[in-house]
Amino acid sequence: MRFVRALNTCAFSLCRRVISKHFLHCSLLKPYIGAHQFSVSGTMAAVADEDSLRRALAQKQSSIDVQGGTVRQLKSSGAAKLDIEAAVQALNALKLEKASIESQLQVALAGAAGGGSSSASRDAFRQAVVNTLERRLFYIPSFKIYRGVAGLYDYGPPGCSVKSNVLSFWRQHFVLEENMLEVDCPCVTPEVVLKASGHVEKFTDLMVKDEKTGTCYRADHLLKDFCKEKLEKDFSLSAEKAAELKHILAVLDDLSAEQLGAKIKEYGITAPDTKNPLSDPYPFNLMFQTSIGPSGVSPGYMRPETAQGIFVNFRDLYYYNGNKLPFAAAQIGQAFRNEISPRQGLLRVREFTLAEIEHFVDPQDKSHPKFSDVAKLEFLMFPRDDQVSGQCAKKLQLGEAVSRGTVNNETLGYFIGRVYLFLTRLGIDKDRMRFRQHLANEMAHYAADCWDAEIESSYGWIECVGIADRSAYDLRAHSEKSSVALVAQEKFSEPREVEKLVITPIKKELGLAFKGNQKMVTEALEAMEEKVAMEMKADLESKGEVEFHVCTLGKNVSIKKNMVSISKEIKKEHQRVFTPSVIEPSFGIGRIIYCLYEHSFYTRPSKAGDEQLNVFSFPPLVAPIKCTVFPLVQNQKYEEVAKLLSKSLTAAGISHKIDITGTSIGKRYARTDELGVPFAITVDSTSSVTVRERDSKDQVRVDVEKVASVVREVTDGLSSWADVLKMYPLHSSETAEE
Repeated sequence: MRFVRALNTCAFSLCRRVISKHFLHCSLLKPYIGAHQFSVSGTMAAVADEDSLRRALAQKQSSIDVQGGTVRQLKSSGAAKLDIEAAVQALNALKLEKASIESQLQVALAGAAGGGSSSASRDAFRQAVVNTLERRLFYIPSFKIYRGVAGLYDYGPPGCSVKSNVLSFWRQHFVLEENMLEVDCPCVTPEVVLKASGHVEKFTDLMVKDEKTGTCYRADHLLKDFCKEKLEKDFSLSAEKAAELKHILAVLDDLSAEQLGAKIKEYGITAPDTKNPLSDPYPFNLMFQTSIGPSGVSPGYMRPETAQGIFVNFRDLYYYNGNKLPFAAAQIGQAFRNEISPRQGLLRVREFTLAEIEHFVDPQDKSHPKFSDVAKLEFLMFPRDDQVSGQCAKKLQLGEAVSRGTVNNETLGYFIGRVYLFLTRLGIDKDRMRFRQHLANEMAHYAADCWDAEIESSYGWIECVGIADRSAYDLRAHSEKSSVALVAQEKFSEPREVEKLVITPIKKELGLAFKGNQKMVTEALEAMEEKVAMEMKADLESKGEVEFHVCTLGKNVSIKKNMVSISKEIKKEHQRVFTPSVIEPSFGIGRIIYCLYEHSFYTRPSKAGDEQLNVFSFPPLVAPIKCTVFPLVQNQKYEEVAKLLSKSLTAAGISHKIDITGTSIGKRYARTDELGVPFAITVDSTSSVTVRERDSKDQVRVDVEKVASVVREVTDGLSSWADVLKMYPLHSSETAEE
């Protein structure tokens, strides 16, 4: 459906294949809704039992129908009362057996779709998270006083801080540690750039309209929702029908507009809000169109990704890097997609932040000098062969995955490892994250290999990072469209004899045939890859004429044998000129942050046990505020100490907040726990203070002049809370939690 980011692996499609939906490998939700641990074998058993349970249910329903007929026949024939009662008892027993099978089927479906937790409990957990996030102003719908606009959100103060901290760590982890070149390109992009990349033609989703109201829906989402609802809630569904719906989910991304429309009509799917009939599906381009300048003659678009700005600057970046490969360029910025029907909060929006890396490498050498640093990492991986054969995601060692060829090359593997480290250090649960390899029908023809870092949330598995080996497609596309060679060189110490492809367009014949288009046809012929050129040569020799696609014309032309000469010659070369391959990790920052919110959220009872208190267990690295300062009581001396602490924390670069309200200290702790603040400093004397850790609620006593350095070391990751407990005396006070 979508121009699979093939154009950008972070196309953020939520149409996950049923294969990857039904074979989950992790616990689903936090303690808020209880422990939902389950084993791989348990999940597989649930999936395997579904068909047998549906068959048993159908057989039991058949028995009920027969027994019901027997009861009616006995009653109509005036049979003895005892005979009728016995028949009714047998009917009721069959109904109880049917209810038991339905319960087993419900458990099996829940186990296959989300760690044994029901849809209702997942929804309740999500609602608790979202309510807390909006109430504490992490984010809210944009333009709220005007009833908002779907797919647009504002980040409030704590949300901005979390986002800023995530991006700062991204820069530290990737840009600085990998010595990348960071760029910042415009959001408005000329049409010609996005024509070359393929976005203008193919960056589409299939849309249907309510024929009466004109409301628009994504066609594949409607079909997916229908299939999932039938599978999860219709216990009368036969095993054969269930298998049919699962197959549709598995091939959903491959359905054409005609096939999608046929299925929508076959199943009687109507507009969700009005139940009105729907139009036939048709493609809708997801880019926001604009014009550059007042004349309106220069069309442009709001960029749907940041990558194209890096590609078009390759030549200058290559020169800046000393004409050396490999090197990587990075960019953080806003991207825009005019989603047909945004939903799922921050997971599917119309304006969002991307952080993308384009690592340029010699296609003949994709080794990585630092691969050994990540080779021993072990985490959940979901190779395509396991998906196709119906197996689960399982833990693999990254080095073994690369050596076996499961992951195409070392550089791709290195970035998979670095992405894993980045996400886990942010606070993503490593047991609720997996790397799923794209199936063959998900990848573009030119891609060598693609993996998605998927994080489990209450919505299911969410694609948050795409890591793709895109070969040399992007640079070649822009080279052809712009007529500027985006290439690299490898200089030889000694000249080498090489077999060289020679393409010689016959300009006289091309001029007669194509007149004003001669230049574009000539350039397209000269830019042919060797494989395409040799195929053309063979076809011209056997047929005398071939169809040839000219990108700049946007159409096929007929090339005859007398228009071009194609041969191979032995030449001496002093350097090798080639188009670099690109390894691209692409991060959806909003999606990562939302999953972090869910993974960090839990509740615990108040000291009195009369209410549940919300807590965000953010690591200090990403917490919106690193610590709070509380005078225990309203006292002038304590407030002076609090101000002194504030100055020292500010000087140390530690974000903090002073709370001098008269509220009880326990309530102040609860307020900051709900914001995810990791440390609370309570001023209860003029010489020393207590420092409380959020999750354990442990406190230590620290001298006033040492507080800033203690907090700084822990928040910067130079030491842990366990180290602090060893160095400073544990403090116990009833007052602290009252």
